[in-house]
Amino acid sequence: MKVILLSHTPDPEKIVATAAKLCYSSSDIESLMDGLDPEKTKKYIEMLVSIGHESVLEHVTFTFGIEGISRACSHQLVRHRIASYSQKSQRYVNENGFEFITPPAVKECPEAEAEYDRLISEITEGYAKIADILTEKHKAEFMKDGLDEKTAASKARKLANEDARFILPNACETKIVVTMNIRSLFNFFRHRCCNRAQWEIRAVADEMLRLCMESAPNIFGHAGPSCVVTGKCPEGKMSCGKLAEVQKKYTAMIENKQS
Repeated sequence: MKVILLSHTPDPEKIVATAAKLCYSSSDIESLMDGLDPEKTKKYIEMLVSIGHESVLEHVTFTFGIEGISRACSHQLVRHRIASYSQKSQRYVNENGFEFITPPAVKECPEAEAEYDRLISEITEGYAKIADILTEKHKAEFMKDGLDEKTAASKARKLANEDARFILPNACETKIVVTMNIRSLFNFFRHRCCNRAQWEIRAVADEMLRLCMESAPNIFGHAGPSCVVTGKCPEGKMSCGKLAEVQKKYTAMIENKQS
Protein backbone atom coordinates (compact mmCIF):
# COMPACT_ATOMS: atom_id res chain seq x y z
CA MET A 1 0.00 0.00 0.00
CA LYS A 2 1.20 3.48 -0.85
CA VAL A 3 -0.45 6.81 -0.03
CA ILE A 4 0.90 10.10 -1.41
CA LEU A 5 -0.37 13.59 -0.65
CA LEU A 6 -0.50 15.03 -4.15
CA SER A 7 -1.66 18.53 -3.22
CA HIS A 8 -3.70 20.61 -0.82
CA THR A 9 -5.10 24.11 -0.58
CA PRO A 10 -2.19 26.52 0.11
CA ASP A 11 -1.94 27.79 3.71
CA PRO A 12 -4.73 25.45 4.85
CA GLU A 13 -4.80 26.58 8.47
CA LYS A 14 -4.77 30.27 7.56
CA ILE A 15 -7.62 29.77 5.08
CA VAL A 16 -9.72 28.05 7.75
CA ALA A 17 -8.94 30.77 10.28
CA THR A 18 -9.78 33.47 7.72
CA ALA A 19 -13.14 31.91 6.97
CA ALA A 20 -13.84 31.70 10.69
CA LYS A 21 -12.79 35.30 11.25
CA LEU A 22 -15.24 36.42 8.57
CA CYS A 23 -18.11 34.86 10.49
CA TYR A 24 -17.30 36.80 13.67
CA SER A 25 -15.90 40.04 12.28
CA SER A 26 -17.09 43.12 10.40
CA SER A 27 -13.72 43.42 8.62
CA ASP A 28 -13.72 43.65 4.83
CA ILE A 29 -12.50 40.64 2.84
CA GLU A 30 -9.12 42.13 1.90
CA SER A 31 -8.12 42.81 5.50
CA LEU A 32 -9.31 39.53 7.01
CA MET A 33 -5.85 37.96 6.93
CA ASP A 34 -4.19 40.96 8.58
CA GLY A 35 -2.66 39.96 11.87
CA LEU A 36 -3.36 36.25 11.39
CA ASP A 37 0.00 35.07 12.66
CA PRO A 38 0.55 31.39 13.59
CA GLU A 39 -0.52 31.93 17.21
CA LYS A 40 -3.79 33.67 16.31
CA THR A 41 -4.47 31.12 13.60
CA LYS A 42 -4.07 28.32 16.13
CA LYS A 43 -6.44 30.05 18.56
CA TYR A 44 -9.11 30.41 15.89
CA ILE A 45 -8.82 26.71 15.06
CA GLU A 46 -9.10 25.70 18.71
CA MET A 47 -12.15 27.92 19.09
CA LEU A 48 -13.80 26.39 16.02
CA VAL A 49 -13.29 22.86 17.27
CA SER A 50 -14.52 23.70 20.78
CA ILE A 51 -17.86 25.01 19.47
CA GLY A 52 -18.26 22.47 16.67
CA HIS A 53 -18.16 25.09 13.90
CA GLU A 54 -16.95 22.71 11.18
CA SER A 55 -18.46 24.31 8.06
CA VAL A 56 -15.39 26.54 7.61
CA LEU A 57 -13.28 23.38 7.26
CA GLU A 58 -14.91 22.77 3.90
CA HIS A 59 -12.89 25.57 2.26
CA VAL A 60 -9.72 23.46 2.28
CA THR A 61 -9.17 20.28 0.27
CA PHE A 62 -6.51 17.57 0.26
CA THR A 63 -5.82 15.31 -2.73
CA PHE A 64 -4.23 11.87 -2.28
CA GLY A 65 -2.88 9.26 -4.66
CA ILE A 66 -3.44 5.74 -3.33
CA GLU A 67 -2.14 2.51 -4.85
CA GLY A 68 -1.52 -1.06 -3.86
CA ILE A 69 -4.95 -1.49 -2.28
CA SER A 70 -7.64 -4.01 -3.08
CA ARG A 71 -10.97 -3.41 -4.73
CA ALA A 72 -12.48 -4.48 -1.39
CA CYS A 73 -10.75 -1.49 0.18
CA SER A 74 -11.65 1.01 -2.55
CA HIS A 75 -15.31 -0.04 -2.32
CA GLN A 76 -15.26 1.06 1.32
CA LEU A 77 -13.41 4.25 0.50
CA VAL A 78 -15.88 5.47 -2.12
CA ARG A 79 -18.78 5.06 0.30
CA HIS A 80 -17.62 8.40 1.74
CA ARG A 81 -19.79 10.43 -0.58
CA ILE A 82 -18.60 14.02 -0.05
CA ALA A 83 -15.40 13.52 -2.01
CA SER A 84 -14.09 13.22 -5.56
CA TYR A 85 -12.62 9.98 -6.92
CA SER A 86 -10.75 8.88 -10.05
CA GLN A 87 -10.02 5.15 -10.14
CA LYS A 88 -8.15 2.83 -12.49
CA SER A 89 -10.75 1.43 -14.88
CA GLN A 90 -11.15 -2.30 -15.36
CA ARG A 91 -12.91 -1.52 -18.67
CA TYR A 92 -10.00 0.32 -20.27
CA VAL A 93 -7.07 -1.33 -18.47
CA ASN A 94 -6.23 -4.90 -19.44
CA GLU A 95 -6.07 -6.94 -16.20
CA ASN A 96 -4.11 -9.88 -17.62
CA GLY A 97 -1.73 -10.98 -14.87
CA PHE A 98 -3.38 -8.58 -12.42
CA GLU A 99 -1.69 -7.74 -9.12
CA PHE A 100 -3.61 -8.80 -6.03
CA ILE A 101 -3.68 -8.12 -2.29
CA THR A 102 -3.35 -10.93 0.24
CA PRO A 103 -4.78 -10.31 3.74
CA PRO A 104 -2.23 -10.71 6.56
CA ALA A 105 -4.34 -13.43 8.22
CA VAL A 106 -4.16 -15.47 5.00
CA LYS A 107 -0.38 -14.97 4.73
CA GLU A 108 0.06 -16.18 8.29
CA CYS A 109 -1.67 -19.48 7.49
CA PRO A 110 0.25 -21.55 4.88
CA GLU A 111 -2.74 -23.76 4.12
CA ALA A 112 -5.03 -20.76 3.54
CA GLU A 113 -2.41 -18.94 1.48
CA ALA A 114 -1.88 -21.95 -0.78
CA GLU A 115 -5.63 -22.17 -1.49
CA TYR A 116 -5.83 -18.39 -1.94
CA ASP A 117 -3.00 -18.36 -4.48
CA ARG A 118 -4.51 -21.35 -6.31
CA LEU A 119 -7.82 -19.55 -6.75
CA ILE A 120 -6.14 -16.31 -7.84
CA SER A 121 -4.17 -18.28 -10.45
CA GLU A 122 -7.37 -19.94 -11.65
CA ILE A 123 -9.15 -16.58 -11.96
CA THR A 124 -6.16 -15.04 -13.76
CA GLU A 125 -6.19 -17.83 -16.32
CA GLY A 126 -9.97 -17.67 -16.69
CA TYR A 127 -9.93 -13.90 -17.18
CA ALA A 128 -7.34 -14.17 -19.95
CA LYS A 129 -9.25 -16.94 -21.75
CA ILE A 130 -12.61 -15.17 -21.59
CA ALA A 131 -11.08 -11.87 -22.72
CA ASP A 132 -9.32 -13.55 -25.67
CA ILE A 133 -12.45 -15.41 -26.76
CA LEU A 134 -14.61 -12.29 -26.58
CA THR A 135 -11.96 -10.19 -28.32
CA GLU A 136 -11.98 -12.52 -31.32
CA LYS A 137 -15.78 -12.55 -31.37
CA HIS A 138 -16.10 -8.74 -31.31
CA LYS A 139 -13.20 -8.29 -33.74
CA ALA A 140 -14.90 -10.45 -36.34
CA GLU A 141 -18.13 -8.49 -35.93
CA PHE A 142 -16.36 -5.13 -36.28
CA MET A 143 -14.47 -6.27 -39.38
CA LYS A 144 -17.73 -7.51 -40.89
CA ASP A 145 -19.02 -3.94 -40.40
CA GLY A 146 -16.08 -2.59 -42.42
CA LEU A 147 -13.46 -1.66 -39.80
CA ASP A 148 -9.82 -2.41 -40.53
CA GLU A 149 -8.18 -5.19 -38.48
CA LYS A 150 -6.14 -2.93 -36.17
CA THR A 151 -9.07 -0.66 -35.26
CA ALA A 152 -11.39 -3.65 -34.89
CA ALA A 153 -8.96 -5.41 -32.54
CA SER A 154 -8.59 -2.31 -30.34
CA LYS A 155 -12.34 -1.76 -30.02
CA ALA A 156 -12.93 -5.48 -29.52
CA ARG A 157 -10.47 -5.71 -26.61
CA LYS A 158 -12.20 -2.88 -24.74
CA LEU A 159 -15.55 -4.58 -25.12
CA ALA A 160 -14.05 -7.89 -24.03
CA ASN A 161 -12.55 -6.30 -20.90
CA GLU A 162 -15.99 -5.01 -19.92
CA ASP A 163 -17.35 -8.52 -19.58
CA ALA A 164 -14.22 -10.45 -18.59
CA ARG A 165 -13.82 -8.21 -15.51
CA PHE A 166 -16.95 -9.74 -13.95
CA ILE A 167 -14.85 -12.63 -12.63
CA LEU A 168 -12.11 -10.46 -11.12
CA PRO A 169 -11.93 -10.76 -7.31
CA ASN A 170 -12.12 -8.12 -4.59
CA ALA A 171 -8.42 -8.90 -4.07
CA CYS A 172 -7.58 -7.26 -7.42
CA GLU A 173 -5.15 -4.34 -6.91
CA THR A 174 -6.35 -0.86 -7.77
CA LYS A 175 -5.20 2.74 -7.80
CA ILE A 176 -7.29 5.78 -6.96
CA VAL A 177 -7.00 9.56 -6.60
CA VAL A 178 -9.09 11.00 -3.78
CA THR A 179 -9.95 14.60 -2.95
CA MET A 180 -11.75 15.50 0.28
CA ASN A 181 -12.32 18.70 2.19
CA ILE A 182 -11.23 18.78 5.81
CA ARG A 183 -14.72 18.33 7.21
CA SER A 184 -15.12 15.15 5.16
CA LEU A 185 -11.68 14.00 6.25
CA PHE A 186 -12.65 14.48 9.91
CA ASN A 187 -15.65 12.21 9.34
CA PHE A 188 -13.54 9.71 7.40
CA PHE A 189 -10.96 9.49 10.18
CA ARG A 190 -13.61 9.13 12.89
CA HIS A 191 -14.93 6.00 11.15
CA ARG A 192 -11.91 4.49 9.42
CA CYS A 193 -9.21 5.04 12.05
CA CYS A 194 -11.47 3.17 14.47
CA ASN A 195 -9.99 -0.09 15.72
CA ARG A 196 -13.09 -1.88 14.44
CA ALA A 197 -12.56 -0.67 10.88
CA GLN A 198 -11.33 -3.31 8.41
CA TRP A 199 -7.52 -3.60 8.54
CA GLU A 200 -6.80 -2.31 5.02
CA ILE A 201 -8.99 0.81 5.05
CA ARG A 202 -7.68 1.56 8.55
CA ALA A 203 -4.10 1.44 7.27
CA VAL A 204 -5.02 3.83 4.44
CA ALA A 205 -6.77 6.19 6.88
CA ASP A 206 -3.82 6.18 9.29
CA GLU A 207 -1.42 7.12 6.50
CA MET A 208 -3.73 9.84 5.18
CA LEU A 209 -4.03 11.27 8.71
CA ARG A 210 -0.25 11.22 9.15
CA LEU A 211 0.21 13.17 5.91
CA CYS A 212 -2.51 15.66 6.86
CA MET A 213 -0.88 16.26 10.23
CA GLU A 214 2.38 17.15 8.51
CA SER A 215 0.63 19.87 6.49
CA ALA A 216 -1.82 21.20 9.07
CA PRO A 217 -0.93 19.92 12.56
CA ASN A 218 -3.13 22.39 14.45
CA ILE A 219 -6.21 21.32 12.50
CA PHE A 220 -5.60 17.58 12.30
CA GLY A 221 -4.45 17.45 15.89
CA HIS A 222 -8.20 17.36 16.50
CA ALA A 223 -8.80 14.45 14.10
CA GLY A 224 -8.74 10.69 14.57
CA PRO A 225 -11.12 7.91 15.61
CA SER A 226 -14.23 8.89 17.57
CA CYS A 227 -12.84 7.66 20.89
CA VAL A 228 -9.89 10.05 20.53
CA VAL A 229 -11.96 13.00 19.31
CA THR A 230 -14.74 12.68 21.89
CA GLY A 231 -12.96 10.81 24.65
CA LYS A 232 -15.39 7.89 24.56
CA CYS A 233 -16.22 4.95 22.31
CA PRO A 234 -19.54 5.23 20.41
CA GLU A 235 -19.68 1.53 19.54
CA GLY A 236 -21.39 0.36 22.73
CA LYS A 237 -21.37 -3.45 23.04
CA MET A 238 -19.47 -3.64 19.75
CA SER A 239 -16.50 -1.71 21.14
CA CYS A 240 -13.04 -3.16 20.51
CA GLY A 241 -12.43 -2.89 24.26
CA LYS A 242 -9.08 -1.20 23.74
CA LEU A 243 -10.01 2.44 24.35
CA ALA A 244 -6.87 3.38 26.28
CA GLU A 245 -4.60 1.68 23.74
CA VAL A 246 -6.21 3.44 20.78
CA GLN A 247 -6.19 6.82 22.51
CA LYS A 248 -2.50 6.38 23.37
CA LYS A 249 -1.63 5.57 19.74
CA TYR A 250 -3.26 8.65 18.23
CA THR A 251 -2.32 10.99 21.05
CA ALA A 252 1.32 10.06 20.45
CA MET A 253 0.89 10.71 16.73
CA ILE A 254 -0.63 14.13 17.40
CA GLU A 255 2.02 15.15 19.91
CA ASN A 256 4.79 14.04 17.54
CA LYS A 257 3.48 16.21 14.69
CA GLN A 258 2.80 19.25 16.86
CA SER A 259 6.20 19.21 18.60
